[in-house]
Formats: sequence, C-alpha cells, structure tokens
Amino acid sequence: MHADHERAAMVKRLRVRGIADSRVLAAMGEIPRERFVPAALAAEAYADHPLGIGLGQTISAPWIVAFCAAALNIAPDARVLEVGTGSGYGAAVFARCCRHVLSVERHPPLAERARAALAAVGIDNVEVRTGDGAAGAPDQAPFDGIVVTAMATGQLPPALLRQLTPAAALVCPVGHDRKGVLVRYRAGRVENLGDVAFVPLITGQGRPGWC
Repeated sequence: MHADHERAAMVKRLRVRGIADSRVLAAMGEIPRERFVPAALAAEAYADHPLGIGLGQTISAPWIVAFCAAALNIAPDARVLEVGTGSGYGAAVFARCCRHVLSVERHPPLAERARAALAAVGIDNVEVRTGDGAAGAPDQAPFDGIVVTAMATGQLPPALLRQLTPAAALVCPVGHDRKGVLVRYRAGRVENLGDVAFVPLITGQGRPGWC
C-alpha cells in the first residue's frame, strides 16, 4: 500500500507540473517504478530526481519520463524506438501508450536486468536489444516516434532522423558535458523544450557523440 500511495502522489505532482496526457498519467499510475530501481534505492523510487542504476547510468526523474512520453504525442497503435533502455522504466511507460517499443541498450547487464523487470511486471510489447543506440534500428524502421535518453553532442543525427515516419517526432537531449536542451524534431521543425541534464550518449566508437 505504501508504494501505491507514493505512486498516486507522484501522478498528482505530474499533473500539477503540467503533464496532461491521460495515457501517460495512467501508465505512470500503474507501473511499479520501485521494480526498476536497485533494491537499496526502492524507498526513493518515486522521488523527483534521477537514481543511479549502475555502470554510470541513471533512471530519469519521473517528470522527465512523463514529459518525454507526452512530447512524442504517439497514437495507441504506434511503434516507438527508445535509445538507451537503462532500467527499462521508460520503455514500460511508452509501452502502455503504444503498440510496440523497441529499446536499444549499450550495456548488456542493464539490458538483461531491464528485460527481467519488464517481464516481472507483465509488459510483453517491448523488445530490448543490446547494441549501439546511435545507429537506431534500421531493420525495423520507420518508427512513429523515437526518444533518446542520453545527451547527444552537438546535433540531431541523420541516422535517427532517417528512421522516422513523415509525421513522427524525435525527442532527444542535445548539449555538452551532461547539460543541454531537450529537443523535439518533427516534420522538419526543431523545438527547444527546455533545459535538461542527462548522462552522455556513447557511440559505437566508445565516445560521446550523436544520439
């Protein structure tokens, strides 16, 4: 019951901060976030800040997850690409809002943990791949939305832009040294959605780079 109370309080805070998408709010009200964080941090699962999940990675604060999901503005039958699975929590939220999620994680141990967490909470419409998220998933493109959960350096990448359907959005943080802005690209238009802080996105060459 304690977790249920914390989850309801989190959703209330999200509403107050301007999250109005009913599917996103419903998803975050249903998914047990505590199942996606290290056991030692379970008591902080619903706090308004990111938490470490190992290997230098984090689970984003609840508001960031909700804001990115709402910014995609996806239809219920959409197919979404997530770059950076991390804990799997973001994929779980997106999965409640669309038909299918393909999520790519660079670190095999995190990918395996995310698969286990997703299965444990009964989410079966997410595929987690291990690989270089900077390359996207051209074999499954195009996607009805793409979200990146790590900071791209300098610009949005052509590789992911080419994997969007014509009306789809790409939501991605862009900046330097873990600080930058959240950008939404859609139909040739780029919008600045606000200042954010994310871990850097690492390319296949093992260095920070394009998302």
